[in-house]
Amino acid sequence: MKAVILAGGLGTRISEESGVRPKPMVEIAGKPILWHIMKYYSSYGINDFVICCGYKSYVIKEYFSRYCLNNSDVTFDMTTNSIDVHKQNAEPWKVTLVDTGYNTMTGGRIKRVKEYLGSETFCMTYGDGVSDVNITDLISFHRTQGTLATLTAVQQPGRFGAFNLAEQDTRINHFHEKPSGGDMPWINGGYFVLEPEVLDYITDDETTWEREPMEYLAKQGELSAYKHTGFWQPMDTLRDKMYLEELWAAGKAAWYPKATTTAL
Repeated sequence: MKAVILAGGLGTRISEESGVRPKPMVEIAGKPILWHIMKYYSSYGINDFVICCGYKSYVIKEYFSRYCLNNSDVTFDMTTNSIDVHKQNAEPWKVTLVDTGYNTMTGGRIKRVKEYLGSETFCMTYGDGVSDVNITDLISFHRTQGTLATLTAVQQPGRFGAFNLAEQDTRINHFHEKPSGGDMPWINGGYFVLEPEVLDYITDDETTWEREPMEYLAKQGELSAYKHTGFWQPMDTLRDKMYLEELWAAGKAAWYPKATTTAL
């Protein structure tokens, strides 16, 4: 199974860092948060990634172009102009980096990577949030629901797309992005599982995934919610970054995989 990661936005709320790099390349404990997200998926056996690049995409491309070299023991022989790799410690990842446009919206970015997805179910998430959601259980839940899309529902006050969800419900009947009428108990935490047919709900580069496509999927009964009550944290601001750094330093990085499991 492939995992699509949205990594093309400007990250204006963390401009202290994103002024020189894409937000997914902002580091936590010396590694880009994008790496942390990929490492987590990889712990569930998902090692095929499609990264939707945009703003300063060259930074992401340069990082992965040097990744294997930077994670290996090597000898540089200047007399023969050769490189000997002795020990390779890089992860078993296949990483497809796609330039999805500078101003393209979230839905448009997903649509632009269609040719790399094939006809199978795929995972999708944002390149700026970490969680300890059980990916195996999430995929299993999606398959039992029989809907085109499943999102991970989390509970946190704030700023994200909210929806109606009764205590025993798993089907969303109304979705609205960043409501102004007060906070709701469940919000969109990303970590989606999607069928390729969802791409038909995306019109063009101007389409925001969290608006028309998700709203329409909800109305059609094609959007399910996997309730996650564990750890989830976005990195929207410098304060968020500092909080994640503090968790790492204290040995409480819930998103860092402690054991390897296998996705379905």
